[in-house]
Amino acid sequence: MTLQSAINLSVNVGALRLSNPILAASGTFGYGVEFAHLVDLNRLGGIVVKGLSLEPIAGAPAPRLCETPSGMLNAVGLQNVGVRAFVAEKLPALRQYRTSVIANVFGYTVDEYVGVIRILEEAEGLAAYELNISCPNTAHGGIQFGSDPQSVSEVVSAARQAARRPLWVKLSPNVTDITVIARAAQEAGADALTVANTYQAMSIDVQTRKSRLGRVTGGLSGPAIKPITLRLVFEARREVKIPVIGLGGIEKADDVLEYVIAGASAVQVGTANFSQPGACVEILNQLERSCRDNNINSINGLIGSLEADCS
Repeated sequence: MTLQSAINLSVNVGALRLSNPILAASGTFGYGVEFAHLVDLNRLGGIVVKGLSLEPIAGAPAPRLCETPSGMLNAVGLQNVGVRAFVAEKLPALRQYRTSVIANVFGYTVDEYVGVIRILEEAEGLAAYELNISCPNTAHGGIQFGSDPQSVSEVVSAARQAARRPLWVKLSPNVTDITVIARAAQEAGADALTVANTYQAMSIDVQTRKSRLGRVTGGLSGPAIKPITLRLVFEARREVKIPVIGLGGIEKADDVLEYVIAGASAVQVGTANFSQPGACVEILNQLERSCRDNNINSINGLIGSLEADCS
């Protein structure tokens, strides 16, 4: 009996069944096809492609990345080729692989989100959508969609009406109480939640007295944020009945297991892809070995198994 057949790593994220819980996170893995010569894409549970907007976006000025202790800051500015070019140029190549492909979708108005989804609805080869609601809602004064329950409800409801495929909502951690936002997304029709996006942060060059990024602030990711995001996953999962996908600082199998035990049905690997393009597959290999060594036949039994007194 082979190791792969002895251990069941398949998981369900709502109606979507994944071969394993390891997904490549949006914005860290291109459109997937760029990594095909470095990684066996068929080994991955899924690929969440770079965020797609209605029209192409050039992105933020350089520099766009800088290292921080146990992490990094990014201010890429959601650069992407636009949804139409993705469907015409990227998606055909992705269809060659067995792995589930999830389209990350964003906009600056509700109509833009819906417009992207409507174009994707006409295309084959996608398993689900992931709404990035960490964008400023330009129709409502620039407040982030994801920081206001009413805005969350509005955009998720509109996307739900436009989408036949499963709808994941990627939450922002930059809120006072993530359970309020999680509940609003669930009630508006989300099938799953991705917890969470990056943390607003900054870094300054003391010699030049300027930001180390082309923009003053950026998003903090990497191992430094894992303990904080792990708590958010735990809190969100206790609040909602839909699955939660954990995202933040995953570099090894134990990180995956922590998120799963806290309540995540699957995880996304992000920053690790920058330093090691094969990180997702290496973490998957470690996870298989860890399950074997600890006599875990199915990872599903670990989901939400944290023993905690929350009274």
